[in-house]
Amino acid sequence: MNNALEIRGLRKQFPGFTLQDLDLTLPQGCVLGLVGENGAGKSTTFRLILGQLAKDGGSVRILGRDHLDNPAAIKEELGVVPDEIGLPGCLTGKQVARIMAATFRNWENKTFLDLSRRLALPLDKPVSALSKGNRMKLGITVALSHRPKLLLLDEATSGLDPVVRDQVMELLEDFTRQEDHAVLFSSHIVSDLERICDYVAFLHKGRLLLCEEKDVLLGRYCLARGTAEAILRLDPAKVLHRRLTPFGAEALVLREQDLGGLQTGPVTLEELFVLMVKEDEA
Repeated sequence: MNNALEIRGLRKQFPGFTLQDLDLTLPQGCVLGLVGENGAGKSTTFRLILGQLAKDGGSVRILGRDHLDNPAAIKEELGVVPDEIGLPGCLTGKQVARIMAATFRNWENKTFLDLSRRLALPLDKPVSALSKGNRMKLGITVALSHRPKLLLLDEATSGLDPVVRDQVMELLEDFTRQEDHAVLFSSHIVSDLERICDYVAFLHKGRLLLCEEKDVLLGRYCLARGTAEAILRLDPAKVLHRRLTPFGAEALVLREQDLGGLQTGPVTLEELFVLMVKEDEA
């Protein structure tokens, strides 16, 4: 399996913030979810990938090529959807399509119209008159209509209602059914990522806490609950975070140990991220 995106040792420093030696690998046919709080460095990572910021170190390869080699060719392979789509407010959807047909060599107007109908997208209204959900649907429709192989979505579901978010998830699931397609999808709505991602990366204050296959990650950890005494007896090397209260205790632990009869339950990606951030800050 080839990689759609390879990031090695990526660094960028700003006053008061540094993206530190980021390593990410996204195989073709997969979705990588980049999880992080606001200010963690997700948008900085996207801007570095796209060459909108000059990196201070490291490398980025898109579909086997350095991201700065032949930008015009790479543009054809990328579909980019930021949290604000940035299309001129005076244009209608139909006018946007005509401009994109002159911009992308592989533009498919039939795909644009088919997706617009599927999403009930009003193409005669100017962008400025569209709801946030419809603006985002327009951005995703544009991104999918020139046959990209790699989709980059930066907080694309932020602020959308559940129905629109579900429609977006369905489009991404359809897109990645083709084995040469891939998606890098950042969000702080972790439930969206849990539904669709094959791999997940946790970014916190510019540092990568982990990057792992989702099913492996969720199978490796569990929440153990019991008395404070029982929780404190667990091997500290296999406990990622403890929470002790007057009413009991719980811990995020590796499954590969004797839990001494403690009650255990699965952990969600959101719980895992929150508890790892707490432990990192502690």
